[in-house]
This record gives sequence, C-alpha cells and structure tokens, in this order.
Amino acid sequence: MAELDSPLVLGDLHLKNRVVMAPLTRNRASDDRIPTPMMVEYYAQRASAGLIISEATVISEEANGYLNTPGLFTDAQVEGWKKVTQAVHDKGGLIVAQLWHVGRVSHPDLLNGETPVSASAVQQAGHVSLLRPKRPYVTPRPLEVSEIHAITEQYKQAAIRAKDAGFDGVELHAANGYLIDQFLQSKTNQREDQYGGSVENRARFLLEVVDALIEVWGAGRVGVHLAPRGDEHDMGDDDPRETFGYVMQELGKRQIAFFFTREYLAEDSISEYMKQRSGGVPYIANMRLSRADAIELLASGKADAVSFGKAYIANPDLYERLLDDAPLNDLQLETMIGVQGAAGYTDYPTLAESVVNAD
Repeated sequence: MAELDSPLVLGDLHLKNRVVMAPLTRNRASDDRIPTPMMVEYYAQRASAGLIISEATVISEEANGYLNTPGLFTDAQVEGWKKVTQAVHDKGGLIVAQLWHVGRVSHPDLLNGETPVSASAVQQAGHVSLLRPKRPYVTPRPLEVSEIHAITEQYKQAAIRAKDAGFDGVELHAANGYLIDQFLQSKTNQREDQYGGSVENRARFLLEVVDALIEVWGAGRVGVHLAPRGDEHDMGDDDPRETFGYVMQELGKRQIAFFFTREYLAEDSISEYMKQRSGGVPYIANMRLSRADAIELLASGKADAVSFGKAYIANPDLYERLLDDAPLNDLQLETMIGVQGAAGYTDYPTLAESVVNAD
C-alpha cells in the first residue's frame, strides 16, 4: 500500500516520496525573465518534495501573459535556472520545468502591441490578470498552420534549454485555458482545418508538442498537465470524457512519465477514468487536497502521487509536516503573486524554526 513516504518511479524519474510541489506562478523573476537568487532559495527550501514542478515558464517572449514570469528562451535564463536546479539537486531533490504559452490569456500591452494568438478568434470573458487599470481581454488572432509548427519548434528549443539548465525533465502545460488547452477544448477551438473539429484534430497540437519534447528528453522524462473541468479562463468542452479520454489514450501509447490533473475531487471527476484510458500512465492528483484525501488516494491506488500548491507556498517543509500531521502556516494571499521581494516568498518558517521562535 503506497503512503506519503513511499518511493515512486515515474518513467525515468525516481522520486524519494509521493508528495509533489505543484507549479506555482509567483512573478519573482527579473524583468528579462531570468530566475533570481531569491528563486534559488525558494526552490531549495522545498527540495524535500518527491518532485518539484517548476512555475510555468514561457517558451518565448510572445508566449507571455504576465510580468516577471521566468523564461527558457535565452542563454541568460538558462544560466539563472542552472543555479535553481543545482540548489535543488544539492538538497537531494528533483525538479522538472513546466513549459508554457498562454495564447489568448494575454494583452497587447504585454506583447509590444501585438494581438494575442489562439486556436480561434474567441474572446475570453473577464479582465487581464494583474494589469492596472483593469482592461478586458481582447479577441485573439487565430494561428496559421505554419505558426503552429513554429510554436511547436519553440517548445522543442525550450526543452533543449531545460536540459542545458540541469532540469530532470519537462512538463507540458496543457491546462488552465492556456494555448494548448485552447486548441484542445471545443469552446475555444472553432477551426475547420487539421487542428479543429474532431477530437483527434483538436488534440493534434498537444500531441505534436509532446512528440517534440520526447525527441529531446525521451518519454520517461516528459509529463503533461491537464485540467479536465475547464474551470479556468472561460474554458469548456462539449464532452470532456471523450476529449480527455482520447488524449490519455494517445499519451499512453507514448508511455510518458506522468500526467497531472488540476481537478478537485467530486462525483463528476474524470481523472481516474483518464488514468484507465491511458493504460496506466502514472497520475499525480492535485487541487484542494487535504492530508486525509492524499493518504486515501495513495492507499487506494487511485493516484500514484499527490500534489499541493498553496500549501507549498506557505510551508517549505510541507512534506515533513504532512508526515507528522503537524499544523500548517497560514497563507498570505496578498503576497502570493504580483509583488516583488522575499515577504510571503522565502520567509515562511519551517516547523523547526517556528518552535525555536516560540521558545
């Protein structure tokens, strides 16, 4: 029976435990999207996790939708990430890079005046995150087929840079309403070419990018991040079971290292179904999990690993706290994103530090 401290093999990745740090956008990179010394400290603090999935990391400047998120498209960014991965490895940890293109979840003010791109010209509801004064999302420009191929190549080049930076693998961000997800789900994909219509066509971009990542890393060091609920950034799909079931069937054929779903536990959850459709690709569960949820998911075999996001922001030693059923630090919502500096970033105390301070 698997427990929190049970080791786990995900493809070619050998995890010392089954607690995973989820990817967490924190906006602490430099203006040039270079990881900072503070980021080195932040990730090293959390290296007791069985696996760290890095914050979402853009594959090009055109892929961005937020200020001060890191990239993997320049030599300087690679050098910055080298310090992060070395610090994590020095603490006995593993870290994979999450590769990201936001698609329509951006604004011309973040793209030197250019219109954001997507599968189709479907405007997202709501206002652009973090830009002030508030402004609505604009109608995106549909990508030409040649541009889709060029972006696939950008993913591949970012994967090569991730290897140069010392990461242990890569995870494709295909969730939360960003570009890959915009092609996958029917609400945002109204194309009539080979990238639209049928589920096979809507999944084509995702699978072509996965194949490009496998060329660089091998399937055993490639993961995919999915969000079958479509509950972020005005997403939706006519038949999530068909869409995500097909994706998992194809990822299973490729024998990738893992898939990760952002899906809270409920009667209508489909992550377990997705795992069945994959033929057994290891599954990392995530979203609103309690300690009891995590233990049950592992003990029952419903998930192979469990992932925490906000709890890892506030608790650098979350793995140890979960093992001991120790109390957790409170999360400081006001310093989660959109601010610079160590406050609410590297200054959360470990349990041991809290005990010393209390004395």
